[in-house]
Amino acid sequence: MKLMRFKLWYFIFSLLIILPGLYFLITSGLRLGIDFTGGSLLEYKFGESVSTNQIKDEFSKGGVEIGQISQTSENYFIIRTKPVEQENLNNLKKELNDKFGSLEIRREENIGPTIGQEITNKAMIAIGLASLAIVLYISFTFRKVPKPQSSYRFGIAAVLALLHDILIVVGVFAILGKFLSVEVDILFVTALLTIIGFSVHDTIVVFDRIRENLLKNVGKKFIDVADVSIIQTLTRSLNTSLTVIFVLFPMLLFGGESLRWFTFALLVGIISGTYSSIFNATALLVWWEERLGH
Repeated sequence: MKLMRFKLWYFIFSLLIILPGLYFLITSGLRLGIDFTGGSLLEYKFGESVSTNQIKDEFSKGGVEIGQISQTSENYFIIRTKPVEQENLNNLKKELNDKFGSLEIRREENIGPTIGQEITNKAMIAIGLASLAIVLYISFTFRKVPKPQSSYRFGIAAVLALLHDILIVVGVFAILGKFLSVEVDILFVTALLTIIGFSVHDTIVVFDRIRENLLKNVGKKFIDVADVSIIQTLTRSLNTSLTVIFVLFPMLLFGGESLRWFTFALLVGIISGTYSSIFNATALLVWWEERLGH
């Protein structure tokens, strides 16, 4: 199978998926949760049975915007809200107590915007350092690839592939934030870092097979070596990804509201990472080598 002869089509396909998300990311941005903007974290236990929709309705009537609400046990809820005045919150608690009976307050904490900005900065630094470490690691590990190939090209291609995965996930959440008011929180950052690790892991498997085949087939065209390497690793990559996907689907369906969008981000990222590792990363490497006449 000559998969790499369609490399430009792989790039076009990725571009068509990325552009809509990129448009909404630029025009609307991400809908940030209280981890980034600041707000209140409330843990309440109600005296009688109550649903999340009933709680949302009461908070809405009280003029308090809920970012996320999750039920941890019977009548026990963790509620994240946008910033709210103490007087307004006291009135809301009185209403909740009167309507649902004996409201028990377990915790009330405020998260300031300064802490939110600090989390944002640390998240960007973490992603940047992870990408730099990947380039350096791959460049060092692949230093013995036969000339005229260069190890740093493998590292840069891997990072560009994971950038593809990040753009897709972030773009999807920009669209969800625009139309479904889905917010991103610190779990979203965790999902991105997990996706980076998975994407690079899968890419390195393909690249390592390319390196082995280059050493065994000195003088053979790079595109032919890449095609053989992809076929040899295709089953392994698909099996690994499908195993993870089969675990994520039940989590998405039954994991509860607090984990829903974290799981969804992982699911999108794993699918994107599998595609980019098999096609985009290798296709970019082949395209680069052809431009240099190798």
